[in-house]
Amino acid sequence: MTVSLDEIRQRLRRFAESEAAGVSPLYEHLAARAAEDDEVAGLLTAAQPGAEKATLLLAAVHRAVQAEPFHELVNYYPSMGGSYGLDAGTWPLFRSFVLERADKIRGLIAAHTTQTNEVRRAALLYPAVALAAKQAKAAVGLLEVGCSAGLLLNLDRYAYRYQTEQSGQIVAGPPKTPLGLHCALEVAPGAAMPVIPKKLAVAERVGLDANPVDLADEDAAAWLEACVWADQPERQRLFSTAAALQRKNPPQLVQGDAVADLPAAAERVAEGVPLVVITSNALVHLSQDERVAFIAALAELAEKRPLWWVSHESYGAALCHVLPGRDDLVPAQGRPTFGVLGLTRWDGGRPDAVALARTAMHGERMAWLV
Repeated sequence: MTVSLDEIRQRLRRFAESEAAGVSPLYEHLAARAAEDDEVAGLLTAAQPGAEKATLLLAAVHRAVQAEPFHELVNYYPSMGGSYGLDAGTWPLFRSFVLERADKIRGLIAAHTTQTNEVRRAALLYPAVALAAKQAKAAVGLLEVGCSAGLLLNLDRYAYRYQTEQSGQIVAGPPKTPLGLHCALEVAPGAAMPVIPKKLAVAERVGLDANPVDLADEDAAAWLEACVWADQPERQRLFSTAAALQRKNPPQLVQGDAVADLPAAAERVAEGVPLVVITSNALVHLSQDERVAFIAALAELAEKRPLWWVSHESYGAALCHVLPGRDDLVPAQGRPTFGVLGLTRWDGGRPDAVALARTAMHGERMAWLV
């Protein structure tokens, strides 16, 4: 279905106000200005149906900037070594850069979708997967749906430092690893500090994606890097480190549909291995009907083998279907969005779901709820 220019402008504005605000000053500024500019916003009309998002426009421009490392606009892109803050020249320079290369950027938008592998989200998923493994009493098989390049499938190979007010710093993961992640961990009133084990045993790892990314493909890897927000160079560094680690031990990546091909992907994890299905900011890319069908497919799989679903999504995209009535997990009007970390398993066909934590969408912090 074709999305109108007015709807695209509204999406740019919502992104600036709800997602980038307080997190990415550069992208907040650019998205807000693009929302008021028909020529720039109109480039997103070239996107594939359902992909018309602010992040796609910004990623396409980021990729174009990467190809011209000596352009003046680079000064505003910390990912490229730029050190300029926002000023009166940021938007005019961005706009002229974009419109002078409109055909190239339109082509990038038409050929791609937003694909992120935010490796910091592994710090959110680790305690939930560890809890599933504890319940399973065995090494688990990971199946990530919407895996992109599959960096989160290596979550047992990263080191973690959880900074807490009550217990100081909690350390987990292997002591000798090139990638360390930090996450602020708050305990909500009435909740208990989560038990985060030092080690997590993963037997198998499989990724399912409509367009899985082979990191050996330089162009594909460069697009993933362009999808990282340009004023967050630490995220760029973590991505590069995780990508290098993944190339040494690549998981199985399967191209397919999140619903129709889920059973076949699950079969790649040996039948005797407890299955933990992971989704991290993946269901937002599905329609409401597709989300319902995906959860029904999980329930059907759970009738055949031990299965846990670790979800890191907005409440409305995921947990609301298995844990209804939790208005406290919906951001207040006008407030920044947040994620919800959930753990679900099925008992006799009925979902048994718990909301474990509220999270920052990119993994910087979480508030434990149970």
